[in-house]
Amino acid sequence: AFELRFSTDDPSTWPPSIPPDAHASSVAAPVGPVARLVEAAADFVVRRRYADGSDGATILAGYPWFADWGRDAMISLPGLLLTPGRLAEAAEVLGVYADHVSEGMIPNRFDDYTNQPSYNTVDASLWFIHAAFAFRDAGGDAGVFEGRLLPACRAIIGGYRRGTRYHIRMDERDGLIASGDESTQLTWMDAKHNGIAFTPRQGKAVEINALWYHALVLMGETDLARRVRESFNAAFWQNPYRGLLDCIDGDRRDASIRPNQIFAVSLANSPLEEDRQRAVVEVVRRELLTPFGLRTLAPSDPRYRGRYTGPQSQRDAAYHNGTVWPWLLGPFLEAYLRVNARSAESVEQARQWLQPLIDHLEEGCLGQLPEVFDGDPPHRPVGAFAQAWSVAEVLRIAAMLG
Repeated sequence: AFELRFSTDDPSTWPPSIPPDAHASSVAAPVGPVARLVEAAADFVVRRRYADGSDGATILAGYPWFADWGRDAMISLPGLLLTPGRLAEAAEVLGVYADHVSEGMIPNRFDDYTNQPSYNTVDASLWFIHAAFAFRDAGGDAGVFEGRLLPACRAIIGGYRRGTRYHIRMDERDGLIASGDESTQLTWMDAKHNGIAFTPRQGKAVEINALWYHALVLMGETDLARRVRESFNAAFWQNPYRGLLDCIDGDRRDASIRPNQIFAVSLANSPLEEDRQRAVVEVVRRELLTPFGLRTLAPSDPRYRGRYTGPQSQRDAAYHNGTVWPWLLGPFLEAYLRVNARSAESVEQARQWLQPLIDHLEEGCLGQLPEVFDGDPPHRPVGAFAQAWSVAEVLRIAAMLG
């Protein structure tokens, strides 16, 4: 449950003064896009009461209708909390999820009425490991990392190796992670309406196995990581013109051109050699890049839906089948900078690609960035009018570019 606290102060003192350091951060500039994004980021950091009666910082996924979601929180945390230097709150958020690890999984949400945790994703736990190590690398409390977060990371690796809920398990034959069945939607592309899954991705999803490899390297699982790297390339690589398969389920090879393959390059530990990394970045740039983020499906695909409009079923069909997601620009630009060795030219190009979203802070919901845009020009902003990971990834990359 979330709390709104109303003041009982003398009305004559209203409105209260705001301390000049209320939004203090490690970002020094008081003006400019980074500072504006820091202000936007603060809107998503709230406090939640948990089932045991404790309370702590958490991250709302978006306004007006999203509460806190494990996946969104872990993806957003580096930008929303680590970039501005809010390490104490980052420790609180990570600590709560660490304390609720069950069978190798972090919760994807807490019930709004009972505050009980719910577990239903394959990726949130792997993003937790990524966020935990990002916290360490940002100078987070070593005691929190060693005593609270690292044991949770070990539990996640162990749970995935042994197998856990929803058929999430490591395939002993190749070391890759498979998950789900026809009745589940466990990756971030999870739209489902009246029993219809619009982006069925059961089996071995490309970004899940990129995250798995990344997590194994972070955790020092050298031998298994080497095996996963070999299996990943053998299983997912297509050719330089299409990059990586999106998902593998038995004999089914889903060759849809989607943004999920970019994580095999953007994550610090990539399973791909440099030439394949370059090919993936070029495929994504050519097929999916728009001024406001990445499309979720190439327009040449017959399932592409360029407008997020109409009744719920129609919107859900478009949600991950063409709709543009701003947060995906973060991993794309990180991957682009990596394959170009962060040259002066690539940094300038990245700034140009980021600028439309910076400009959008002055449009729509002022000072915020939306959840999604239409896939088709003019890329109308739709969905939630303020989304945590949209702000988080734009802030993270803007600070990185300087």
